Amino acid sequence: MKKETFIYPSFKARMKNEYRIILAAFLFIVIADFIGQIEVPVGPGKLILFPIFYALILGIISGPEILKFFKTKEVKAASGLVIVAICPFIAKLGINAGASLETVISAGPALLLQEIGNLGTIFLALPFALLLGMKREAIGATHSINRESNLALVTNMFGPDSPETRGSLSIYVVGGMVGTIYFGFLATMTAAIGFFHPYALGMASGVGAGILMASSVASLTAVYPDMAAQISALASTSETISGLTGIYVAIFVGIPLTKKLYEVLEPRFAKLRHEPSEVLTRRQNEEKGKVEEA
Repeated sequence: MKKETFIYPSFKARMKNEYRIILAAFLFIVIADFIGQIEVPVGPGKLILFPIFYALILGIISGPEILKFFKTKEVKAASGLVIVAICPFIAKLGINAGASLETVISAGPALLLQEIGNLGTIFLALPFALLLGMKREAIGATHSINRESNLALVTNMFGPDSPETRGSLSIYVVGGMVGTIYFGFLATMTAAIGFFHPYALGMASGVGAGILMASSVASLTAVYPDMAAQISALASTSETISGLTGIYVAIFVGIPLTKKLYEVLEPRFAKLRHEPSEVLTRRQNEEKGKVEEA
């Protein structure tokens, strides 16, 4: 009985902070779905605007910095709800991966090893993030493409209120807004060059993010309508493998590599920006604590 008395006020307090968020999210989904997908031809390429783009825009303009429909405390509460909202999608990725094990095993090395190729972006993205003034947020932001499974992983490893999770969440949001447009446009522009085979472009579409894959595949099938089925099949297989292998690459390689590079580069970029180094300050505090304990 005491346990029930404890839980109910906590749930009631949460609903008091979150009910407006839930209602607004539902309204944004209805509006975004009503607008639907919009295609804008740009030269040989094509920009594709997906409903998630409109939903994210509605969420941004309703925040405390613009229309002020939501307050700061509600924004913080919404951050914690992101993981809850994407859990069904993460479960779906696991189910798809389990159902496609035979496909994963029979896939060629290009598909199986493509996730490792994504690690190269860390060496470009992390220094750029540090140059812009990011601190530990850069670890979460640059370790991977930062979609649903990566956001859940970073949240689990570092905590929902950590700088790393804030960095991962920021790239997740920006990726949903800009990534869908960028991927669709990049796919058609690359196809227009004619250097890569349509099947290779289909495999490249499966980067571990469903919405980005959908944007790329929609653009490619518009360019190669006779190969639409093959491109879609290769993209789906690639997406499944990326979702399956990507989480392990992030755990054992991506995040450790990003953390190590951060420890090495952050003091140098802090000196370049004429600001205190988070790494050096933390090391000094750790040494001070050891001396006090001794």
